[in-house]
Amino acid sequence: MKRSSRIPVTSRPALLGAVVMLALTSASVAVADEGTGPLGVTALAGVSARGARVGALFRAGRGGRPKGGHYCTASVVHSAHRDLIVTAAHCVAGVPGDLVFVPGYRNGWAPYGVWEVAARVLPERWDEDSDVAFARLGARGGKRVEDVVGGNRFVTGTATGATAVTVTGYPDSREVPISCTNKPVAHSRTQQRIACPDFTSGTSGSPWINGNGQVVGVLGGHERGGSTPDVSYSVVLGRGAARLYTSAATG
Repeated sequence: MKRSSRIPVTSRPALLGAVVMLALTSASVAVADEGTGPLGVTALAGVSARGARVGALFRAGRGGRPKGGHYCTASVVHSAHRDLIVTAAHCVAGVPGDLVFVPGYRNGWAPYGVWEVAARVLPERWDEDSDVAFARLGARGGKRVEDVVGGNRFVTGTATGATAVTVTGYPDSREVPISCTNKPVAHSRTQQRIACPDFTSGTSGSPWINGNGQVVGVLGGHERGGSTPDVSYSVVLGRGAARLYTSAATG
C-alpha cells in the first residue's frame, strides 16, 4: 500500500532547511496544475497559481512549525469560510498531535505560509470506500487560506473517466511535487483507478483535478491508494463524500 512506516520526529524551520526524515503512516494529497503533456507520464509539477493550492501535510512542532518530513498531500477546496482542505481519511485518522499544511511547498520553503489544522472532519467509521477527509485551517494574519491561494471546487457525482484528470502530490522521497495527467477507469462500483508512474508513499490525499478545475477524486481508497507506484486509486465521490463536505464546509 502507499504508506510509510516511519513517523517524523525531527523539528525543522518553517520556511527552509532540508527535510531530514521522510514520512508517517500513509501516502500524500495535493492539487493538480494545468496538466499539459502526454497522458500517463509523470513529471515534476511546475510552479503555477493552481499548483499553489496543493500542499504537503506535516506534523506540527513548536510554534506551529513543521516537524520532520512531509507525509501526505492535501489541497485547498472552495468553501464559504474559505478555510478548507481535502485529503485522504487515512492521512489524518488516528495521527497524534497537531498538523500543519504548507501550500505550494518546495525544497523546504513555505511560499504561502504554514497553516495550522484547527479541526479534522472524517467519516466516523471510515473504510476504503470512504477514504476521504477534510480539515479546517486556522487563519493567518486575518486571512484564510483560500484568500491567499484560491480553491478548487469539490464535486461529487461525476462519472469515472468522463474526462482526463491531473493528479499532483508529494512523494515523501522528494521535496517538490510531481504531476501526471491520464483518464481514470472504474475499478469497482465504489473505486476508480488511474495509471500514473512513480506515485509512491507520500502522495495519498493528492487531488484528481479535471479540466474545469474540479476535484473529482482523492488519492486513497483501495489499498490506501494502491500497492504499487504505477497505479493509484480514489473513492468514487458520491453521496457520502457530498455529506462529509457539507459538514466540513458549514461546521
